[in-house]
Amino acid sequence: HSLAQRRGGEAGESCTRRAGGDSSAVRKRRPGRLKRAAVRLQPGEGSSQVPLSGAAGVLQGPEGEGKGGEERAAGVAAMKPSGEQGAGVAPVAEDDPWKECVEVAVQLARQAGQVIRKAFDEEKQVSTKTSAADLVTETDHFVENLIVSALKEKFPSHRFIAEEATAAGSKCILSASPTWIIDPVDGTCNFVHRFPTVAVSIGFAVNQELEFGVIYHCTEERLYTGRRGQGAYCNGKRLQVSKVTDISKALILTEIGPKRDPETLKLFLSNMERLLRAQAHGIRVIGSSTLALCHLASGAADAYYQFGLHCWDLAAATVIIREAGGVVIDTSGGPLDLMSCRVIAAGTQEMAAFIAQQIQTIHYRRDDES
Repeated sequence: HSLAQRRGGEAGESCTRRAGGDSSAVRKRRPGRLKRAAVRLQPGEGSSQVPLSGAAGVLQGPEGEGKGGEERAAGVAAMKPSGEQGAGVAPVAEDDPWKECVEVAVQLARQAGQVIRKAFDEEKQVSTKTSAADLVTETDHFVENLIVSALKEKFPSHRFIAEEATAAGSKCILSASPTWIIDPVDGTCNFVHRFPTVAVSIGFAVNQELEFGVIYHCTEERLYTGRRGQGAYCNGKRLQVSKVTDISKALILTEIGPKRDPETLKLFLSNMERLLRAQAHGIRVIGSSTLALCHLASGAADAYYQFGLHCWDLAAATVIIREAGGVVIDTSGGPLDLMSCRVIAAGTQEMAAFIAQQIQTIHYRRDDES
């Protein structure tokens, strides 16, 4: 085969990164390594360039220093898939009013994933937010700036909800305007410990209704997409949830959430016990809400529940699950409230309703509360 043929064959293969090293210690990386990795990113052949801009008008490195000249020119590619960038992408209707937005989100998710993969085995500078278990790294900030800056350049009238900006004090309000809902690194604790379950999540809503979602599993190079009314896909393959209705035949996914006080832990473990006593096959915690929900959309698990996740964990995945035939509801059994920080998702309504009857509420403040 020619080199071009070999490269084409490799484009669709997943590449799982190993988890290694001492995960018990948090170490500082050598300054500048992530910045050099980011500058080396190149778009697919034939695509033009959109420099990263925003308030500072420049590409920001992990520590926030401005970049200029050649490094600014090595920013995000214009948002038309070409070459490998377009491989495995599900088709979007030509007359779809948000077609360009979907294409932008796909390319940005992949480029953000490249940054995360390059930083994966590097030493990281880690801080905490709401608790000792709620971690953030310089890569979270860098990737969020990369995505938001490029989107603002392309769609200046749109609004944004992004995890790290919200943590820094930005309001988390979902209005009627076209709104991007972004988690730059979902599974930051995994990322810190080099546990290879890490994703970029980009959701999009208009008139407070979710339109599409893009989730990129960085270490396995799996691209999950869902467009309202047009189906859900992983690397171009149509997704379908399981149709299990009996808890005794179900594999359940959940996440712990950031709160670790004794009462919260008691309720969390009690909820697991209730489902295990109901004879669930098992309960899994993988450290990434978005990827757990993608496993549900693919039929690899039958239900998911959590208290303490956020709208940026849920927005993209909700579209993907619904388009794969699943249901996403509030833990009370009622309609989903994206800002409520709680969810049940399942392949069937029967499974979702059963879990809603079993679990006890763990209270978290809403995302849209100041």
